[in-house]
Amino acid sequence: MKEITDLQGSFELHNGVQMPYFGLGVYQSEDGSEVINAVKAALDHGYRHIDTAAIYHNEEGVGTGIRESSVSREDVFLTSKVWNTDQGYDSTLKAFEASLERLGTDYLDLYLIHWPKGDLSKETWKAFEKLYKEERVRAIGVSNFLQHHLEDLLPSVEIVPMVNQMEFHPYLVQQDLIDFCASKGIQYEAWSPLMQGHIFELDMMKDLASKYNKTIAQIVLRWDLQKGVITIPKSSKPERIKANADLFDFELSQEDVQLLDNLEKGKRFGPDPNNFDF
Repeated sequence: MKEITDLQGSFELHNGVQMPYFGLGVYQSEDGSEVINAVKAALDHGYRHIDTAAIYHNEEGVGTGIRESSVSREDVFLTSKVWNTDQGYDSTLKAFEASLERLGTDYLDLYLIHWPKGDLSKETWKAFEKLYKEERVRAIGVSNFLQHHLEDLLPSVEIVPMVNQMEFHPYLVQQDLIDFCASKGIQYEAWSPLMQGHIFELDMMKDLASKYNKTIAQIVLRWDLQKGVITIPKSSKPERIKANADLFDFELSQEDVQLLDNLEKGKRFGPDPNNFDF
C-alpha cells in the first residue's frame, strides 16, 4: 500500500496516470458563486482534484472556479461523468463535448459512466475508448458498477476501466467488490464517505475522534485513504474544506481500521445500482 503523505499525494492508475487520492466533490453545490468559491477555496488550500458531473448542473461554475484560482488547469485532476440519458455511442461523444464546453477546458483527466445501463453502457464505453485514444481524456472509468456489472462489461472492452467510483463508508464497505476491482487493476473511489451526515451519529466514531484528537470526518476520510480508496468529500464551506483535508499528521491503527471495516451492514444512503429508475 502506498504511503499516505500529503494533500497532493496520488495513487497510480493502471495506465500510469497519477490520480490525487483526495479531492473535492461538488454534488449539490449550486452553480454560480457557491461552487466557484468552493473550488477556489479547495485549490487555494492545496487540493488538486475536483469531481463533478453533467447531472450536477454546475460544470460552468467548476470551470470558473479553476480559472479564478491560483492553480493552473494542468495541475488540477478534473473528473466529470456522462449522465444516463446521454449514454450510447454518438450521444456520449456529444455529451463529452458539451461538458468540455461548460467546463471551459479542452480535455478531462477522468471521464466516468455515471450509472450502469447494461448494453447501452457497452456502447458508451466504446465512445470512451475513442476519446481516450484521441487523448481527449487521460483516464476513463465507471461509477456505481457492482461486480456483475463489471463482469458484463469487461469481456467487450479493449481498455479496462481505470476507476470505479462507488458509495463507500463504514456501513457499505463491500470488501469483495474492492478486491475484485483490485484484481482487475481498477482503482476504487468513494462517494458519500460521510454517509450523508449519518456518520456523526455513531458513538463509536465519537470515541475514535476523541482517541486521535481529530474530527469524526477526519477519522473516516483517513480510513478511506488507508484502505487505498480515493475519496472526494463534498463541502461548500471553506473551513470544512480545509478541515476535511487535515489528514496527514496521524494514522489509524490496523485495529481501528478493522473496527470500521466491521461496521459493514450493506446499508446504502444513495440509490441501489441494481434498482434505480433514472
